[in-house]
Amino acid sequence: MSIEKILFAGTPEFARASLRALVEAGHVPVAVLTQPDRPAGRGKRMTASPVKEYARSKGLEVWQPATLKDPDIIASIRDTEPDIIIVAAYGLILPQSVLDIPRLGCLNVHASLLPRWRGAAPIQRAILEGDKETGICLMQMEAGLDTGPVYAQVATPIGAGETAGELHDRLAVLGGRLLVDKLVEILDGSLGAVPQDESAATYAGKIDRQDAAIDWGKDAKDIQRHVRAYNPVPGAYFNFEGESVKCWRADVIPEVSGQCGKIMAAGKTGLEVACGTGALRLLEVQRPGKNRVTGAEFAAQVNPVGKRLG
Repeated sequence: MSIEKILFAGTPEFARASLRALVEAGHVPVAVLTQPDRPAGRGKRMTASPVKEYARSKGLEVWQPATLKDPDIIASIRDTEPDIIIVAAYGLILPQSVLDIPRLGCLNVHASLLPRWRGAAPIQRAILEGDKETGICLMQMEAGLDTGPVYAQVATPIGAGETAGELHDRLAVLGGRLLVDKLVEILDGSLGAVPQDESAATYAGKIDRQDAAIDWGKDAKDIQRHVRAYNPVPGAYFNFEGESVKCWRADVIPEVSGQCGKIMAAGKTGLEVACGTGALRLLEVQRPGKNRVTGAEFAAQVNPVGKRLG
């Protein structure tokens, strides 16, 4: 087989893992697309994406269009005559005019077992819904939202206490590994793509801060999954005496009950908060502008026993 021409499009850490896997396996892209630099951190300094940082470290050409509808960037993509465009968490929609350019189309590295959890937040949604497993799919892209046929997938169990951040890191590695394992077969046509079962499709829309607010009227198991799903972004939170406090880690106490949202006890093991069913032990929390502390340290600061959380 002749040397392939690959374009890669991706932005965050998840995408960097796939790009690294490609480069280390000898599938070096002719160019890399990533989102424009963004202000980040308290100082709001313009910051390059993880994909850009890695690409530059390897001497790869980097393009950072604000949109893929620009005729100039479409012309640049067409001029490379790519065999395939590989996309991983790019963050920009590929219009049909771009999808049609590569000889073999566009391939997406998606962090779920499609057709379950199409959309922007499949990792968080899998944890929120109590899925026992998730995984990676290599999907042929089309105009619909993650609706294309699937070349290959690999499943992995979700740990009982695993956070979205921890699962993200594992899936990023799995994605790069699966991509490298199957790419040659995709390029030479020996691996075909299988259409998704539309009747089994579920959707995972974008997450905003309001989604992360804790509802103490829910079952303690649901709230604990909520805490895990929004760790590290945007962070599950509750209101305590006018402060928005984030909860980073919590355990379920199934045999305890009380008025939902009420702090029933506080000790060395953390804060015990009554939920709609059962109770939750808050192990690690963070007040605004402060460092993360244990539940016991928080209790020593504010004397919360008997108070209710909003």
